[in-house]
Amino acid sequence: MHLHARIAGTIGMIALIAAGLAWTAQAAAAASGVVGHVYVNDNTAGTNTIGAFDEHADGTLTAMPGSPFAAGGAGTGTIVGSQGSLQATGDGRYLLAADAGSNQISVLRVRPDGTLSSAQGSPVASGGIEPVSIAVHDGLVYVANEGNGATGSNYTGFRLNGGGHLTPLAGSTIPLPATANPGDILFNGTGNNLIGIEVGTSDPSTFLIDSFVVGEDGRLTTASGSPFAAEAAGPFGSEFSPTDPGHLYVSNAHGGAGNGSVSAFSVTEDGALGSIGASPYADGQTAPCWVEISHDGRYLFAVNTGSTTISSYEIQANGSLVHLSDAAFASGVGIRPFDARLDVGGNNLYVVDAAIHAVSVFSVDGGSLTELVSSPASLPAGATPFGIVVTKA
Repeated sequence: MHLHARIAGTIGMIALIAAGLAWTAQAAAAASGVVGHVYVNDNTAGTNTIGAFDEHADGTLTAMPGSPFAAGGAGTGTIVGSQGSLQATGDGRYLLAADAGSNQISVLRVRPDGTLSSAQGSPVASGGIEPVSIAVHDGLVYVANEGNGATGSNYTGFRLNGGGHLTPLAGSTIPLPATANPGDILFNGTGNNLIGIEVGTSDPSTFLIDSFVVGEDGRLTTASGSPFAAEAAGPFGSEFSPTDPGHLYVSNAHGGAGNGSVSAFSVTEDGALGSIGASPYADGQTAPCWVEISHDGRYLFAVNTGSTTISSYEIQANGSLVHLSDAAFASGVGIRPFDARLDVGGNNLYVVDAAIHAVSVFSVDGGSLTELVSSPASLPAGATPFGIVVTKA
């Protein structure tokens, strides 16, 4: 047999084996009723870890074998409030985790069975102090560094290649004032706009929304008029509509007891923000901090950390909001619900809790939420979580 024929035969056999292994992994997942995976940035002191669960068809969670997985950097071991400290790439191959205690970003490879391993070269310096939020679009990554109150607060860009290598993007850093206290950074669906939320201080002049246009080289151009004034105290969690990249929603967390609200903005291609309808839209709750939107763009869920409830809104055709209802957590007093994510099917909402170190689960029926009897699922000891991701199995 000629050498080329042998090589071709070997390659074919390898392909068949690989396909068989992939099929075996998928079959095993199907047999066990695993439909997805839930990951949490544990923010553990010392070596940071990622807590991992298998999501079953009924929404229940079971700890994944091998969990928790070492992230690579260090957590703070203290409660950190932000949205998006853990993100998955669009193809689901990698997770990116903010290591707030060591000023690093970890890249973890997602294996076919959902378990995690560190990507080569990970972790990477975040380009500032205390990274708290990550935005990912294709191979472009931006990180919001909170800073230490005096220095190190900024937005910094990176490139992520197909092998999981995260490389700083030269000339991408946007310095922020010491009063910024960024709480979230995110791309719109097209990747053409990037938004950063400055939670600020008690001074109303520090409640700001930063808007940028993303260039072909990945660098940012500040939109005309940016930063834009927030509509209420303490802008915090944010999300673009998954069906309309020109609609942005921002929770307002610091209005005081019973004064929570969510703002609705239109965002033009050049990054200008405009208020939609009668925005902001009140929910009558306390400290709405985290926002998640249904995959069909019809409903918005705001996690009210202060009143330990989740508010449901219906999103109208013009982007305005109608408050529908509020769902309470069964765990009751002493909880501290944080970041929230829907599963791939949009059937269940998972909410990470920083006080009881657990993940609560709500079934979703349109805009209605019902907590599962099995909720919450406990996280590993030492977790002080502040980020969550849900992926398909």
